[in-house]
Amino acid sequence: MAMLEIKDLEVFYGVIRAIKGISFEVNEGEIISLIGANGAGKTTVLHTITGLLSPKKGSIVFEGHDITKMPAHRIVELGMAHVPEGRRVFAQMTVYQNLKMGAFTRKDKGEIEQTLETVYRRFPRLEERKNQLAGTLSGGEQQMLAMGRALMSKPRIILMDEPSMGLSPILVNEIFDIIQSVSEAGTTVLLVEQNAKKALSIADRAYVLETGRIVMSGDAHQLMDDDSIRKAYLGE
Repeated sequence: MAMLEIKDLEVFYGVIRAIKGISFEVNEGEIISLIGANGAGKTTVLHTITGLLSPKKGSIVFEGHDITKMPAHRIVELGMAHVPEGRRVFAQMTVYQNLKMGAFTRKDKGEIEQTLETVYRRFPRLEERKNQLAGTLSGGEQQMLAMGRALMSKPRIILMDEPSMGLSPILVNEIFDIIQSVSEAGTTVLLVEQNAKKALSIADRAYVLETGRIVMSGDAHQLMDDDSIRKAYLGE
């Protein structure tokens, strides 16, 4: 059984059908990329999976739990974390306070401290700046903070929305290295990313979304070699 299974999902904004009956799955331990142009519906899919939007039809099952109509905080408690598009850090709170907010559903104080140490080891800059206001960090540091905050909930799966947006090429490489290390440490990853080349380079499998429909799927490296994908998304 897949860790996360999306079946016949339809999502509307008013009368507009934004997601048009898509189905896909994520297996434990995989990095799955959802790629597509701006406005394809990628962020809408993530918001629906994490309970921020309600689907009109279809089902979302996470580790045997039907989470289709479940409130977002309950979904976090089950082991799902979401790194939103645009970072969305709490600008007027310190780095440390932001990270502690990521653990708000957890009660195990000793284990929370252990997770914090793990996050600091993965993101040394966050420890260096732990008393700094999050709003004063650079874009790359804010992205690291958003990822670190999500990891504080000790997720089984982490959903990342456009982690490379607005970052320099050097920082993009660093962020993707971190995503790979998070995966290698045992956290499943569902990655939404406009930088299709980088996304496909680290993914196991990928789904291509166009105007609310999945139009292609398969092994990420095979998709990278597909002429239509190269032309449409890789600028080749």
